[in-house]
Amino acid sequence: MTEIRPRRSALYMPGSNLRAIEKARTLPADVLILDLEDSVAPDAKAEARAQVCAAVEQGGFGPREVVIRINALDSPWGEDDLAAAARTAPDAILVPKVSSPETLAAVGLRLRRLKTAETVRIWAMIETAHAILRADAIASATHDVDTRLSCFVLGLNDLARETQTRLVPGRAPMLPWMMIALAAARANGIAILDGVYNNLSDQEGLRAECEQARDAGFDGKTLIHPNQIALANTIFSPTPAELEEAQAVASAFEKPENVGRGAIALNGRMVERLHADMAQRVLGLAQAIEKRCV
Repeated sequence: MTEIRPRRSALYMPGSNLRAIEKARTLPADVLILDLEDSVAPDAKAEARAQVCAAVEQGGFGPREVVIRINALDSPWGEDDLAAAARTAPDAILVPKVSSPETLAAVGLRLRRLKTAETVRIWAMIETAHAILRADAIASATHDVDTRLSCFVLGLNDLARETQTRLVPGRAPMLPWMMIALAAARANGIAILDGVYNNLSDQEGLRAECEQARDAGFDGKTLIHPNQIALANTIFSPTPAELEEAQAVASAFEKPENVGRGAIALNGRMVERLHADMAQRVLGLAQAIEKRCV
């Protein structure tokens, strides 16, 4: 089974806020997204870029996955952001406003020219109408090794602005688009993270969105404040009951008499080989989380 990396909580941190970046080294988020785009004012872009790159080079983030979100390549800052991030070599570079596979091809070409470390992956913000309409083509770019694509990140605020869709409780207008992006990601073997929840004081609303995204199949949720981390980590982790069930299914199929069987009876119900695969995924995630917390 492919190594599983927990991405239950992915916290955006403003690149212009040095104190926040320092604090990030102690937070229990699985992913830290050091942001050079939306959260940074135009006159602070250059300083934020320098601060973020210096922080990544300094290290000290422990098991946290460190991602730098750059500005769009067609902005005044995008090219410099990409070059600086490529030299710094975070775990991934998050590219905003990806609306076609050509954008990822262009990024991949630049990274090759910059001789960027092969360990640096590319994450793509899916936040435009064109991105939804071309989701499979964009996700398919992962099969071109030069693009380095490994994750979709939904940007539902930007998508709402572009489409004039209302952000309402339950997200009914957004659900079809969320599932299109998820299907594209899964069909091409990449991870996918849900968009942010905007109300910092509404833990129940955050819980509802996390549970919705978990049930839909997302790997985790992007966050905008440290007070959202604990809830996301809890909801996107397997429950004790899920672990018990997964272990029972996995153990049953490992018995010598069941090794070659496609379906077996377990506790009064029929269980297929595909359920064993799903069980192994649950157990693998739990093991990765436990390792992450050590």
